[in-house]
Amino acid sequence: MHHPAEFLMRYGYLLLFCWLLAEQGALPLPSIPLLLACGALVRTGQMHLWGIALSGMTACLIADNVWFQLGRRRGGRILRFLCRVALVPDSCVRQTEDTFARYGVNALLVSKFVPGLNAIAAPLAGSAGATRTRFLVFDSLGALIWLSSYLGLGYMFSNQIEEVGGYAMRMGSGLIVLAITLLGGWIAWKYVQRQRFLRTLAVARITAEELRRKLDAGEELMILDLRSERESAEDTIEGAVRIAAADLGARHDAIPRDRDIIVFCS
Repeated sequence: MHHPAEFLMRYGYLLLFCWLLAEQGALPLPSIPLLLACGALVRTGQMHLWGIALSGMTACLIADNVWFQLGRRRGGRILRFLCRVALVPDSCVRQTEDTFARYGVNALLVSKFVPGLNAIAAPLAGSAGATRTRFLVFDSLGALIWLSSYLGLGYMFSNQIEEVGGYAMRMGSGLIVLAITLLGGWIAWKYVQRQRFLRTLAVARITAEELRRKLDAGEELMILDLRSERESAEDTIEGAVRIAAADLGARHDAIPRDRDIIVFCS
């Protein structure tokens, strides 16, 4: 029997609990391969479905409830913290806010399937004022759907997963080195891409003090507020026109072409 399979059968439930707890806590740990492997071991009778479900659900609910409570108490601070640790913070937070604005807590049913959004969904639900009961119901259903989907795939394709595991064993430590190298290269590429984007914005940025001086001097400006309704309600800007980023195409006629445009976004 392969050593990884032996390890997973001996410590699988504890490993799954700790792994999912860390991933749902916003650490960049891929949990899908582990869930697929657990599903395959269920089919061979080497792990029990009830034990996997209990470990996985407990880990998800603990992490999500901590984020939910932090979102209720800290709100924007927690979201800004998650923005800093995400590789594509602007887009991931904007997508999650748009999803919540449209579907409410129903978005929790699918949020775990979207990488980078699962950790943001829970604190956003808390900051948006969702009740604890509704959050628990929808978050539990979402976690159950997520776990069941990948465990089911692992169960159905257990033979193929065993073949992949055997090939990985033959590669030995070379596979680990390759995986770490690819992951490190991807993170480095995303970081460089992010820094290039920020440098292009730096030349066109304006501070709050500079904007105030321009307004006091009577310059004709338009302040375009692209933030969500929740963000703009917390900190309004006098005279700003609020247009959701998703509505820019439809409302472009409301943006004048004869003056400078100051864009305010999260």
